[in-house]
Order: sequence, then C-alpha cells, then structure tokens
Amino acid sequence: MSLDHKVVRRQKLRWRIRTKINGTAQKPRLSVFRSNNDIYAQLIDDTTGVTLVAANSRQKDITATAGNKVEKSVLVGKSLGEKAKALGLTTCVFDRGGYLYHGRVKAVADGAREGGLIF
Repeated sequence: MSLDHKVVRRQKLRWRIRTKINGTAQKPRLSVFRSNNDIYAQLIDDTTGVTLVAANSRQKDITATAGNKVEKSVLVGKSLGEKAKALGLTTCVFDRGGYLYHGRVKAVADGAREGGLIF
C-alpha cells in the first residue's frame, strides 16, 4: 500500500511542531485544519486535552456569506476570536498544523487577530 507523500510529509512537520508548542488554559493552542473545501480552527488546552472554542467554515453564518475560501477563512478566524473573548481568553499559541503559513492558514490567523486574539 503506497501512502501519499504529501500527507506523510505534513504529518512529520505537524509532529515536529507539536513537540515545540503546548497550550494551557490561560494560553491555549490555536490549531488549524484545512480540507479541500473547508477550514476548521479550535483553541485547545493541552494540559487537560479539552477544546475550549471551535469555529469552522461550515457554520451557518459563514456559509451564508458569498466569497472564496480565503475570505471565509478570515471569517472563521474572526468568529473564533470573538468566541474566545467571550470566554475571557486573549492570548494563544498558533499551530499551523504542518501547513505553510500563507493563503487560508494565514487568513485564519489574521482573522483571529482581528477578532481580538494576541499571538
């Protein structure tokens, strides 16, 4: 069985990144997952293994807006930032999940900064 080399490479990058960063309750990890059509982001407390806040491009308010995937990624970041501010979270650690920091991943980060998160 042959494995997709892109997937294997991204997993190795992802594991390497995860050994260096860690989220706590006061400073959670902002994890990004990018599929072909959608993007998912969540704030995770790694000490207890709990997702504190989550947002994705399949939410009704985001799917209702017209735009390309990058524009929807900005909205996902803003939504995540606003939900985090409602919980009293202001800082986080960014986990790009093995993806390059450009395009939709960067758009989520910029949207989260607009939503009020600092990282």
